[in-house]
Amino acid sequence: MTRPIALTMGDPAGIGPEITVKAWKALRRTQPFVLIGSAAAIAQHAQDIPLWKISDVAEASGVFTDALPILDIALEEGPVPGIPHAGNAAAVITAIEVAVELAGTGHCSALVTNPISKQVLMDGAGFAFPGHTEFLAHLGGCSDVVMLLAAPDLRVVPVTIHIPLAQVADFLTPTLLATAIRITARAMATDFGVANARIAVAGLNPHAGEGGKMGREELDMISPTLDNLRREGLDITGPLSADTMFHPAARESYDVAVCMYHDQALIPIKTLDFAGGVNCTLGLPFVRTSPDHGTAFDIAGQGIADESSLVAAIRLASDMAARRAGSA
Repeated sequence: MTRPIALTMGDPAGIGPEITVKAWKALRRTQPFVLIGSAAAIAQHAQDIPLWKISDVAEASGVFTDALPILDIALEEGPVPGIPHAGNAAAVITAIEVAVELAGTGHCSALVTNPISKQVLMDGAGFAFPGHTEFLAHLGGCSDVVMLLAAPDLRVVPVTIHIPLAQVADFLTPTLLATAIRITARAMATDFGVANARIAVAGLNPHAGEGGKMGREELDMISPTLDNLRREGLDITGPLSADTMFHPAARESYDVAVCMYHDQALIPIKTLDFAGGVNCTLGLPFVRTSPDHGTAFDIAGQGIADESSLVAAIRLASDMAARRAGSA
């Protein structure tokens, strides 16, 4: 029987419960998943579908066509859409930990995470991580992971993620850049089925430094690092001017773009496909994807949340897990 995907609830006051119900409707006859989270939070959005509490994820695939299976994790406070409660932070974290255990032990084929509020987790449970990605790296025992955002027309990797822009230049090192590119190249083969991926690398400065006139990071650090990676056999172009990397003709020349900081990577992909982008964490011992949006507290409970990114995340996780299993 097909192993289900583990789907975490995210913040129960956000749009996670609503888009989970909508995703079940879209996928009920294709890719089974099991929700790791609060049955009470889901019930607020599931008046027209059956819910099925399970005690063992092995039950999930058998009931998925007829009901949304839930491994229930109780909340401390009743969920109110749009009004997050710090008291529920521990349950949100527990859901992630349980789902990681299920994916890591092979009981679930992959992990998909609904959006969390880092501020709520910090306020309610002393959450000590900048975001989901870093927490999952900790749980997975990984020192190096990479965030990749994927859409049908673009894949991007930010080398630095959740740090202030003013700190990016100091944070970038040859080791950090080379590690990110190596992990990306391996994942493109094992998880995306793209052997010998063409990797385009952005510069840090405008016009990729303009030969040193607008900054020397390209000359002093980025270019030498890319030269070393080319000698390892990687197919790399760059450093390129980021403002010319993302038009249609440019995108045809590479399989994945590696960017120096968060917004340099995320602005183009969210502009191209805001609803359908998927966040992937590369370098983990299990497959993890997530919708490429936040908790959207401002529209939670209104029935208007778009499930497209979550559906895409579940489908991509299924595809990645199948490729990884096939290459093992």
